[in-house]
Amino acid sequence: MYVAPVGTAVQDHVALAEIELCGDLIIAASAAQDRLSLESIDEVLKVAEERDASGGAGD
Repeated sequence: MYVAPVGTAVQDHVALAEIELCGDLIIAASAAQDRLSLESIDEVLKVAEERDASGGAGD
């Protein structure tokens, strides 16, 4: 079994971004009175901002 040397930092930036988004969803869900709507989920995940930044494809 291989063990990475102490002090070696390996970061997967995509995985870290996904973990952050999951955390944002958990926080929003715990603060909500009911289930989050699809629109609320999109807002938390900043879907509209990404769509706008990519040129508004699909509108």
